[in-house]
Amino acid sequence: MQAVAALYVQTGGAYFNLPGVEPWDEVRDARKYDGPWPVVAHPPCQRWGKMWFGQPLAVKLTGERKIKGDDDGCFEAALASARKWGGLIEHPWGSHAWPHFGLNVPPREGGWVNADFQGGWTCCVEQRAYGHYARKPTLLLVYGVSLTDLESLVWGKTEPQFDPAVVARMGLARAKRLGEVGARGGGTDSSPRIGTPPRFRELLLSIARMASVSIAA
Repeated sequence: MQAVAALYVQTGGAYFNLPGVEPWDEVRDARKYDGPWPVVAHPPCQRWGKMWFGQPLAVKLTGERKIKGDDDGCFEAALASARKWGGLIEHPWGSHAWPHFGLNVPPREGGWVNADFQGGWTCCVEQRAYGHYARKPTLLLVYGVSLTDLESLVWGKTEPQFDPAVVARMGLARAKRLGEVGARGGGTDSSPRIGTPPRFRELLLSIARMASVSIAA
């Protein structure tokens, strides 16, 4: 089995204690990864998302806004690793990292498209099709795998579905304001929101294991 390095992953989370997977959590600092395995990278997305500036209430109270893309170089390092060693990067749909690094934004409805002039392929896929409780549209960026080897995923833009328990407790209007992802977790435990479902994790690992360094280089 081709070994894979899982970068920027949660300590003790979905990528730990798996055969052939070398996890790099915050303590290990995935920015230092220098091969030799292809990667599955989940670089931090907070400064690249639609609320890159911070939580609105915190901004209102303090007047302080975060800087867009200020992730201490994590995405840039992940991109360099994927291009050098092959593998893939996962980020939320709407990530500002794609235009910032000159990557083509794929259609929301799905399908692999050329990402750049360095052999990358990118797509958008909903994690709900692979076990997440919410749609959670996700961008994938793959290097070192030819288009002919990239299989069709479960494509499509589906309608939101709100947790019946949340709707019963808070009402539909508030459930919609919270959003599909925001209805669970938060505070000191955001694992339900950011966690990678086993089926989706296995999909990402299977793609990374096809990567060839000679193609990525």
